Amino acid sequence: MPETGNDIREKYLERAIRELNTLGRDLQTCRGCAESGVMPVLGSGHPQADIFLVKYAPTSAEIEEGVAFYGRVGSALSSSLDRLNIDPMVVYGTVFQKCPDPTDTGPDPDCLGRVTSELDIVQPRIVVVMGDRALEAVNDLDYPLSRTIEPLPGEVQAFTPACDALFAPDIDDSLDEEGAKREFWRAFRPLGTWYDDLPPY
Repeated sequence: MPETGNDIREKYLERAIRELNTLGRDLQTCRGCAESGVMPVLGSGHPQADIFLVKYAPTSAEIEEGVAFYGRVGSALSSSLDRLNIDPMVVYGTVFQKCPDPTDTGPDPDCLGRVTSELDIVQPRIVVVMGDRALEAVNDLDYPLSRTIEPLPGEVQAFTPACDALFAPDIDDSLDEEGAKREFWRAFRPLGTWYDDLPPY
């Protein structure tokens, strides 16, 4: 009996889940995390999400839980997505710095490679880059067929032939001050228009 479109999608999803699980196991062997005494911060969300969120470093709540976009930042993000009528099931979020870096010298090169792996597995339609440090890290990935993402808040740009990009301020820096909240929202809000314009296939 020939496979249906649903069967094929299900197989792609199963493969993405397997590959993310393998990536998670690889992270458990991270020397930096072992030396810091905490577990690495894993990406969270749908394995085949249309929207890929990435920021530079985890908060203390994310480090404690071992999950990206957990705690206050996750609640703020959920509220923002809800206002834009974006289903959380089409979102995946991660960080460059998978484990605490007391020297703050930048993410380990292995961490950068892991974000590349996450992009390869998820294959999103847009990457939302949060903050200047994350923007620099994304542009340093040398991702295949990628263009440099410019620091233009709220402007949808081409990242690869199959994936757009949107730059916004770091959401972690926008939680406690009204002006910073408005600045983040102005930059993040165009994601709603982009999502509304997605073809239904």
